[in-house]
Amino acid sequence: MRSAKDFFTPLAVGAPDPIREVPARPSRMIHFFDPSNPKMAAKVPEMVGSVDVLLGNLEDAVKAENKEAARQGLVDIARATDFGEHTQLWTRVNALDSPWALDDLTTLVTEIGDRLDVVMVPKVQGPEDIHYVDRLLAQLEAKAGVTRPILVHAILETARGMANVEEIAGASPRMQGVSLGPADLAADRRMKTTRVGGGHPGYLVRQDPKDGDIEGHRHTYQQDLWHYTIARMVDACAMHGIFPYYGPFGDIKDVVACEDQFRNAFLLGCVGTWTLHPVQIAVAKKVFSPSAEDVAHARRVKEAMGDGTGAVMLDGKMEDDASLKQCLVILELADRLAANDPELAELYAPSAGEAGA
Repeated sequence: MRSAKDFFTPLAVGAPDPIREVPARPSRMIHFFDPSNPKMAAKVPEMVGSVDVLLGNLEDAVKAENKEAARQGLVDIARATDFGEHTQLWTRVNALDSPWALDDLTTLVTEIGDRLDVVMVPKVQGPEDIHYVDRLLAQLEAKAGVTRPILVHAILETARGMANVEEIAGASPRMQGVSLGPADLAADRRMKTTRVGGGHPGYLVRQDPKDGDIEGHRHTYQQDLWHYTIARMVDACAMHGIFPYYGPFGDIKDVVACEDQFRNAFLLGCVGTWTLHPVQIAVAKKVFSPSAEDVAHARRVKEAMGDGTGAVMLDGKMEDDASLKQCLVILELADRLAANDPELAELYAPSAGEAGA
């Protein structure tokens, strides 16, 4: 029986590292919907093409009595919907220690495995969880005749999972990426917050007193609760050639703070985020798409650096090989997004001045 590795193993000597062959399709926003909710299900076809990923959620947001309805609803939606070239279909199955996970995987792979791109696995504790899902997927794919491997995405929601993040990220060639699950992780760590993602006003630093006056006015600066966690997750994903994502931002009405949190994650290296409400889709698209100014600057650096060695001065700032590497990341992302999005293709098109450079 074929394993996941068989799907990714290069056929020719000198071919790329198989882990690097993980599809790099745009996934700026992973938009969650409840397949058991008729209103949400009805909106899925009209969202195709406007979001990078539509994810049928079978886990925590679905009540126990609706689990089977959600599973069947996702099957029905997948069969009835043409997702086209620009929108992926993902699912988040129930936790592996739940009574529903086995039926989730068995039903989805055998009935819509040819349409399913990624399976998101919640509460991953260690690489053994990924090994289990990998082997089960291989068996079910063989049974159903699925020729394209279904990829796996892990959610970091426990302290043990966080401690094992490097091993999780490299546990299978099927690994597509890892998402931060801040609410469950906060509970598991006994963090003193009840928020779903985002910062907390009590997590701050305070300006030193002036002239020893500790009673005088001193500015405070709110800090990011998740900086360390996201940075470590990003490093683990980069090490194994997979993709890191921010998770949910629970305060739907506060789009300003949502944008700030998404941007923090983007600057740290995340390629996308979860969206829980349509208002967050535009925020995610804005944040996780490079600006026209950044793309234009990256092109200037690439042009100026020539063979990539040495250093040059642009607008009074030094640019060297490290700068070029940063710029190539931006240009690669811009090219991928522009290929799927005519609006961004126009935004990123070289200006007359650039074209003549």
